[in-house]
Amino acid sequence: MNNTYINELLKTLEQTKIYIKTNTALDYDFGMKELVACFTRHKQEKSQIFFIGNGGSSAIASHMTADFMKNGGMRTYSLYDNAVTTCMGNDYGYAYVFSRPLEFLGKENDLLVAISSSGNSQNIVNAIHVAKTKKMETVTLTGFQPDNQSKQLGDFNIYVPSQKYGIVESIHNLMLQQAVDLIMERDGIRL
Repeated sequence: MNNTYINELLKTLEQTKIYIKTNTALDYDFGMKELVACFTRHKQEKSQIFFIGNGGSSAIASHMTADFMKNGGMRTYSLYDNAVTTCMGNDYGYAYVFSRPLEFLGKENDLLVAISSSGNSQNIVNAIHVAKTKKMETVTLTGFQPDNQSKQLGDFNIYVPSQKYGIVESIHNLMLQQAVDLIMERDGIRL
């Protein structure tokens, strides 16, 4: 079977870059170890972990909120309650549906995981700014253009060099799933 899409996905995965801040690119294995170490640190400190995204990225964020809680044993919180989202959107505008709740809920040393294919969604960028002012750590997962806003702001940045939503979102999901699976294999599941 000659599946060009799968071949493109694998090639893009091999080209995916993991950065600490914006300037130090790590190879995949070392980058994943650092990502797992980041989540482990927040698990040990009992930090609150917030996952955010729009569209397909919101589905990844919601899924990872559940998996990191159930399988990773971490304190995660979903910002996707319908009443809260529509309230924030109605009262402050869609650009603030994540940042306003973070102003109320986020604390120093918590973790924000911002998932955005373009890295330029204003509601994601606004949430990262709030996280920075609260001295939260930020992990970004982006794609499309390498100079996207979210990637420039994160403490730990995963960049997928593709213009295709499906490729970018599949790799974001895979890498987060790999991180929580490694944590679960190491620590076991606490049901």
